[in-house]
Amino acid sequence: MTAETVLYQPKWRIIDQSAFSQAFDAEQSFGMDDMLCESVGNGESLPTARTWVHHNTIVLGIQDARLPFVKGGIDYLRQKGYRVIIRNSGGLAVVLDEGILNLSLIFSERQKVNIDQGYEAMAAFTRRMLEPYEIEVHDGEVEGSYCPGRFDLSIDGKKFAGISQRRIRHGVAVQIYMCVDGSGADRASIIQEFYRRSFAAWETKTTYPKVRPETMASLSELTGENLDVRKVMSLCLMALKHYGSEVVNQPLTPHEIDLFYTYYKRVLDRSNKALSVEI
Repeated sequence: MTAETVLYQPKWRIIDQSAFSQAFDAEQSFGMDDMLCESVGNGESLPTARTWVHHNTIVLGIQDARLPFVKGGIDYLRQKGYRVIIRNSGGLAVVLDEGILNLSLIFSERQKVNIDQGYEAMAAFTRRMLEPYEIEVHDGEVEGSYCPGRFDLSIDGKKFAGISQRRIRHGVAVQIYMCVDGSGADRASIIQEFYRRSFAAWETKTTYPKVRPETMASLSELTGENLDVRKVMSLCLMALKHYGSEVVNQPLTPHEIDLFYTYYKRVLDRSNKALSVEI
């Protein structure tokens, strides 16, 4: 099975929460994906695409929370007007704001999607979304970017997106954040300063990214097009229709709502505990 094969589904369920950004916090989003992993994994839900946007939030990784002077870094982020949370999966610091679209594709483990295939499927989906702009999207770590990884997505050497995965209860959530508009370099500068204040030349056993703002850009900057989240949402729906014979908008079931609150509480407790212990 090729990585793209898993994208072809008889039906895709779409949950668009990109318009709820002011009233929907990032911990809720992580809880939502955990819930959907269980729902898709146990067969209650179709394979699901969920989109989401959050305002002025910095999501730190567990490793970030262990930096020797992280309190100074977090104080700086809060002074800049950002809410700070700790994510429930791997990775390092990322910026979420109204110009960044997050997309989760959620599959059942019964489809035998291994870790590399999950990443490759999202990379293929993103290339399909951006086909109208006739640009070449590369995958591979972009040195100097924030939250660097094997499946950074870049155009002309500048990162615009990063991919992560979450596996729970027989479900697989493959998540991507895409810098759609605004300045990628400005966002990277904020993370660069966070690390400067949190690391403070302290000797640690963990290597943290030396962020260089010029390595990051938004899709609007890279394509020269006037893109925004709504336009990229349309591209996402077109890609889903390419891979599925039907795209359905199904509300959460009562059972899913109950599950969501359970997972949301876990995410919130984990984030609050990490912040209170480490700071």
